[in-house]
Amino acid sequence: MRKYPAGIQSFEKIRQDGYLYVDKTALIYKMITAGVPYFLSRPRRFGKSLLISTLAAVFEGRRELFEAFTTEQGIEQPALYISTTDWKWDKYPVIRFDFSKCVEYTLKGLQSQINHTLSQYEQEYGLVATTDDNSIRFENIILAAYKRSGKRVVVLVDEYDTVIIHNLGNREQEHAIRECILGTFGLLKAMDDYLQFVFLTGISRFSQMGIFSRLNNLTNISMAPDYDSICGFSEEELTTVFHEDIAMLGNRNGLSYEEQLGELKRMYDGYHFSKRMTDMYNPFSLTNALNVGDVSSYWFDRGTSSALIDMLAKMPRIDIAEIEGLTLPDSAFDLPFESFDNPIPILYQSGYLTIKKYFRTDFGGLYTMGFPNREVRQGFADCLFKHVTERKISVEQSSAMFMAYSNFYLYDDLKAFISALQSFFGGVPYHLKHNNERHYHALLYTLLTAYGADIRAEEATAKGRADLVLKMPKGIYILEFKYDGSAEDALEQIKSRGYADKYKQEHKPITLVGISFSSQERNISEWKSCLVES
Repeated sequence: MRKYPAGIQSFEKIRQDGYLYVDKTALIYKMITAGVPYFLSRPRRFGKSLLISTLAAVFEGRRELFEAFTTEQGIEQPALYISTTDWKWDKYPVIRFDFSKCVEYTLKGLQSQINHTLSQYEQEYGLVATTDDNSIRFENIILAAYKRSGKRVVVLVDEYDTVIIHNLGNREQEHAIRECILGTFGLLKAMDDYLQFVFLTGISRFSQMGIFSRLNNLTNISMAPDYDSICGFSEEELTTVFHEDIAMLGNRNGLSYEEQLGELKRMYDGYHFSKRMTDMYNPFSLTNALNVGDVSSYWFDRGTSSALIDMLAKMPRIDIAEIEGLTLPDSAFDLPFESFDNPIPILYQSGYLTIKKYFRTDFGGLYTMGFPNREVRQGFADCLFKHVTERKISVEQSSAMFMAYSNFYLYDDLKAFISALQSFFGGVPYHLKHNNERHYHALLYTLLTAYGADIRAEEATAKGRADLVLKMPKGIYILEFKYDGSAEDALEQIKSRGYADKYKQEHKPITLVGISFSSQERNISEWKSCLVES
């Protein structure tokens, strides 16, 4: 059984302790030999910190970590690509900043982390800080490192926007944080003669951040096809490097290799970071699944929920049924620092959405967005539902609702499910858009998505769009809603427009469901259903 580095961010530890490392050094070699400053945006827990650690080991000349060797535990570590190249393995001075280590996500926490890092390097190079100006302190460290080593300096900055993300919407804090970051790193362009390599990572690239306008020599590789697989695991890597691991996991779960691969793909695959559409798997979730031996939600469960809810609270309201299929131009992915009228780009950069299609047009590229996989889709919907209902649903209500859905899923108990929905909606303080048909439609769609249902909104047919189509193991349900109208009218619309016709070829029972919502009762007032004759 191989050792999988779930959550381990130290390249040295991975190699010396015998963990599996998926070789990314071909892309690293391509990057460092080009010799230009880079910026990379990737979601949290996607391997950015491990990439920084690997770059540090390369520039520190630690060739022994990249060649083939046997660990103290007797584990054979293979040679990595870069050890076979003409890389000289000179030792460069490396200065690293890691803002994921901030104790608190405030201006004070940011200042404290910067001061701590600068103080460490001042001590290393025998410097005494004579000013509070971080830019001057940083400059003195670079010059001292250059003078002592005779080599240009490597600067690695990890998660530069950690504190920014936690303060979106607070204009006063945003401005102060921007000035603090710019006041520390704004000098890098002017120090080019003393710098060998500069690499910044984060979740988002803020176009008005200041650091990117000041450092206009930074090459943004976040959506560059040549580097789209530099973090995470590609489909090719999964089926080669992890082939025997997937077979073992499948054997443990009573599945064939193909069945187990399919389950992993549905749960963790689907990330695309460029127009090349290279399939990428979430590395944190995949390695956790292999370690634990269970395909479950890992990336979303590790602190993502609260952070996502906080982010959503600062942005315009989102209707999950409208997210998939939205199209954005190239320019949308450079986020303005102080304006969030469109939350979709930051949801993409945070890993909650991904590129589903790319179109080249005469006026630029267009990207169609959507959820990458089941883990994210289901987890996002669960968070969104808690957010829009202000999380006032009791444990008893949630449990009863989930049990009713489970019975519906397993035994086609539609009547009990709608009865549970009526009780459930009765206790929800609605805040999603307005009290109208779309409002109830969105709540139901979000709830069912959170339960992992195979559901489609506004499914197009030859004569119109069905409100909701729900595919269950034993049948297909086509739902139409009427606000202060009759359930019979809703049912008649499904029939007259032939919404069921396109599903008859699936050879499953099809049930039509008309639902009426009452503005007075703020709930389902009546419903009717009928089975489509085969």
